[in-house]
Amino acid sequence: MANYCDPETGICTPSSLRELKAIGANEIADRQEIIYVGDPMCSWCWGISPALIKLRDHFIPEKIAFRVVAGGLRPGGGEAWNEEMKNFLRHHWEQVNAASGQPFGYDLMEREEFNYDTEPACRAVVAARPLVKEKEMEFFEAVQRKFYVDSQDPGESPFYESICEEFNVSFEEFISRFDGDEARKETMEEFQLNRRWGVSGYPTIILLNNDKLHMIAHGYASFDQMRERVEHWLKTA
Repeated sequence: MANYCDPETGICTPSSLRELKAIGANEIADRQEIIYVGDPMCSWCWGISPALIKLRDHFIPEKIAFRVVAGGLRPGGGEAWNEEMKNFLRHHWEQVNAASGQPFGYDLMEREEFNYDTEPACRAVVAARPLVKEKEMEFFEAVQRKFYVDSQDPGESPFYESICEEFNVSFEEFISRFDGDEARKETMEEFQLNRRWGVSGYPTIILLNNDKLHMIAHGYASFDQMRERVEHWLKTA
């Protein structure tokens, strides 16, 4: 497989990008921030999602910001949709379910054709960001659920209509952003950014404490594990 998801480490390894261009944006700010690098179509990211929302909420009283960076697990897709691929996914999803308790549906395996391209799902999160604001992680999770549980295709624009309705977002406004050049550019910049940081698998959770980045989790982790690591780095700064 072009990408491998390890049941022992809870890490999904991303594809390489065909183009990496320098970005002039300031990546590090003098602040405290939990940064989640993930992909809505990364199964271990679906597994860790409830713990991440709990982690975000736990540190809200301490005014620690929470940021989502789109990972880019399989941008462009392109792998053959055959029995080998379906069996790989089915077995892997069963492992994530066993470890995390997160539900999975398997109707996707009945499709004759499917391109496992994760760029549209990542772009949807980027496009929705200014529309859903502090509910970005919930939007991310809603995309995950509709894919992993309902077996719908995030590469198709109608996929997002019910999610927009759930978040009281104009579907027309969302689609305008989703199909626009700005969201495509921002999404690719986030793919490039996390690779420049040295992120080699998803989910990855990082603590930005002033001008330093500290690893909180590289792969699946529980809420308590992540909370303890955040608290450790906050005390030792």
